[in-house]
Amino acid sequence: MGKRKSRAKPPPKKRMDKLDTVFSCPFCNHGTSVECRIDMKNLIGEAACRICQESFSTTVTALTEPIDIYSEWIDECERVNNLEEDAA
Repeated sequence: MGKRKSRAKPPPKKRMDKLDTVFSCPFCNHGTSVECRIDMKNLIGEAACRICQESFSTTVTALTEPIDIYSEWIDECERVNNLEEDAA
């Protein structure tokens, strides 16, 4: 008589690494000085530098992470710089 085959255990799930919430400032280049905060009640995300007091605000969704707010800030800075170069 044969033995029943046992079911193999599923492989353990990989853990996702936590994303950063503090970043370097694009204006003063000070490392870890920009902190991103998300206000889900008012659907506003804000990135602010503790050193030079620069800040950026944007609208957020339920899927928005702090890195998304910082990336939008960097994209907006690049867009403004390109507009200034085109005008000159």
